[in-house]
Amino acid sequence: MAPRPKSSNVFGILALSVLALAAGVILMTNVDSNVRAASGGDGGDEKSARGWRLGEAVTYENLTVFPVYASKQADTSAFATLDEALASGDAIVTEQGSYMRRTRDDGGGTTSYGSAQVNQLVLINRGKRPLLLLAGEVVSGGKQDRIIGKDRIVPIGAEPLPLSVFCVEHGRWTGGSDKFQASGTIVHPSVREKAAVDQSQAQVWAAVRGAAPMTSARNGGAAGGRITGAPSAARAPAPAISQSEVNSVIASNAPTMSYKQIYESPRVGRSVEELAGQLQKRFERSTKDHDVVGVVVAFGGEVAWSDIFASSSLFETYWPKLLRSYAVEALSRPASRETASLDDARDFLRPASGHVREETEPGVYRWLERTEGPAAEIEIEALEPKPVTLHWLKVLRAS
Repeated sequence: MAPRPKSSNVFGILALSVLALAAGVILMTNVDSNVRAASGGDGGDEKSARGWRLGEAVTYENLTVFPVYASKQADTSAFATLDEALASGDAIVTEQGSYMRRTRDDGGGTTSYGSAQVNQLVLINRGKRPLLLLAGEVVSGGKQDRIIGKDRIVPIGAEPLPLSVFCVEHGRWTGGSDKFQASGTIVHPSVREKAAVDQSQAQVWAAVRGAAPMTSARNGGAAGGRITGAPSAARAPAPAISQSEVNSVIASNAPTMSYKQIYESPRVGRSVEELAGQLQKRFERSTKDHDVVGVVVAFGGEVAWSDIFASSSLFETYWPKLLRSYAVEALSRPASRETASLDDARDFLRPASGHVREETEPGVYRWLERTEGPAAEIEIEALEPKPVTLHWLKVLRAS
């Protein structure tokens, strides 16, 4: 009779082991569910080192945006944007030589800021808040329309600032109003890249005319972006906004080659508004329960761009004109059925670790650029009232 109790003990131990294993599986399932919930659900992404996480992809035609959420936001109400400051009169942008100020040390004389130059304007911040400028923002007027050359911050009470700009209206050098106006426009990524990263007027002009698109010549893969199975450029369908279409619009609607006249013309603008409107509807549905601080952007199967801000309020201010700029870029590229994945977007958010350039205005801002292979990222950090990165941009460069 002795073996029977021994056998019962063995079966009892086996039963307990099975129960323990089952409990472990349940526990791990709950842990995994909690991790997914913390990162925004099954379609979300784990938090980055900056506290960012990605939401579900939002796609229309060949344009995909991944909303970026943040675990913590900064209060950015102390900063003014260029459009709002120009509209309110808190900021003035004018040609060099058009602005005169009375000097204080020579009995009432005046000082002029040189003669008009293509790549330099004068900016005066008369408001009560520091002014945030983003590379690619369009100011209209003067002798020709220009775009801001690079991200920067203009402090309260600063001396009139010589402002680096690029021309986006090649065929005009005649006086309109002395002062520039807010345009509510930011140029599309192909042009922004040439200004913000390459700092080349010739390349900016070429990109405005559609001669230097951000094509898939990057050959995918690097720094995020996957175009496996995408058709070659020779077999790809022509983009809706081709170089020949741009030339036709210039001939009929934009004789001065004005960026705004080209890309807001009836022939081009209708397509841009349609694409932007359709994507916006989907974006609102997808993000209605979240505060969005930025986006990672893909064209076809290639993740190529991102704009991320310190707060959802700052993002919302820029979003309408950013979305239209992405729509212009998408329409300037061949149609594609390829779509980028969440993994592609996640890879794109990984920081570059190559060559670093830095510029600082003590007590005002720090501008930082990192380049690694075809990837370039730029951030502008306000230093007062406390350090905060107001804007972070990353691009997969064409050249």
